[in-house]
Amino acid sequence: MAIGMKERAGYILLYAGIMSIAWLPLWILYGLSEGLYVWIRYVLRYRRKVVRDNLTASFPNMSEKERLRIEKAFYHHFADYIVEVVKLAYIGKEEIQRRAKLNNPEVVNGLFEAGHTCVVLLMVHYGNWEWFSASQELLEGETYQIYKPLHNRAMDRLFIKLRERFGSYGMKRNDVFRDMVRIKQKGQRAVVIFLADQRPALANVHYRTSFLNRDTSMLTGAERIARKLGFPVVFLDTRKVKRGYYTVNFELLTDKPCEMPENWITEQYARRAEACIRRDPAYWLWSHKRWKYV
Repeated sequence: MAIGMKERAGYILLYAGIMSIAWLPLWILYGLSEGLYVWIRYVLRYRRKVVRDNLTASFPNMSEKERLRIEKAFYHHFADYIVEVVKLAYIGKEEIQRRAKLNNPEVVNGLFEAGHTCVVLLMVHYGNWEWFSASQELLEGETYQIYKPLHNRAMDRLFIKLRERFGSYGMKRNDVFRDMVRIKQKGQRAVVIFLADQRPALANVHYRTSFLNRDTSMLTGAERIARKLGFPVVFLDTRKVKRGYYTVNFELLTDKPCEMPENWITEQYARRAEACIRRDPAYWLWSHKRWKYV
């Protein structure tokens, strides 16, 4: 959809501002991140109550000192995430593929070789999920990332440009099923990435399970689409190796989704996502209002 003159001007100014910073080397951007951390945590106090409530409920047996350590590490990482997203506007493909590494793309490519045309990838808001858009070209198919359009049109256009810079495509959340049916009909090789640890709308709560010590409603759209269209499902286990470096291991959940019991895929996702977060909690998006509806 075209945007108006005012929104276009806002986008140009926003993009120019991003580019004026993005050309800086990462070591300088990480220096800026230290100041951003102070601003976000101590001045703005960005969703600090949400973060603390989430950590307290998720780790009730953990000492307050340890939860505060995770909180501090989370805000440091969140500041890093922001400058890393900015850097997406001005970073080479080889560098970002080195920093966001796919350890075993043969898991997905093997599914294509076995005759599957589309693979559902389930990811978590963990580490830096935006950086992996460049590494997806190691997979033998077009990459689609599901997204919810932002209210700010200029910001929405900017994120689309950053995510599609290395050849992946955005897929609007409300168009997912229709677009994936079209992919199946065309017989094209493709992967579709679902960030499935979000909160479903209250009217779309179809399955609940225990997740991070809480009764949690889970998104089931990825499973329902996979079962209807017969697409294999793969979990992306993400790790932060060190500052500015991430890896993903592909873990096949099933290549026969129609044969799995209802909600089995969603439950498997919940268990693996939880294990990923518990392994090193600071790098999950604790500021997200995941349990707004309980």
